[in-house]
Amino acid sequence: MAQPGGAGPPEQGCPVRVEHDRRRRQFSVRLNGCHDRAVLLYEYVGKRIVDLQHTEVPDAYRGRGIAKHLAKAALDFVVEEDLKAHLTCWYVQKYVKENPLPQYLERLQP
Repeated sequence: MAQPGGAGPPEQGCPVRVEHDRRRRQFSVRLNGCHDRAVLLYEYVGKRIVDLQHTEVPDAYRGRGIAKHLAKAALDFVVEEDLKAHLTCWYVQKYVKENPLPQYLERLQP
């Protein structure tokens, strides 16, 4: 038997799954199957310092909180790996202002 509501595209109410590609230094969320992706790019700028450089969400998916999931995943990575973070990306700067958790704030580089 078919599950109710299981036939349509998984848009609303579907949990956002962030994937971390350490080799390519990016966090991503697959959108619309796998055709579109939202990404947050970072680089190591020192042995234990990452620069969270850029977040990009396709126009059609903006305003849905997807960038928030990317920012949280990137900052949680910084915390879990005990790194320092430089925030070049304006969106990640905004996210930290809106979510000033001590574990994020103590790892920020000026």
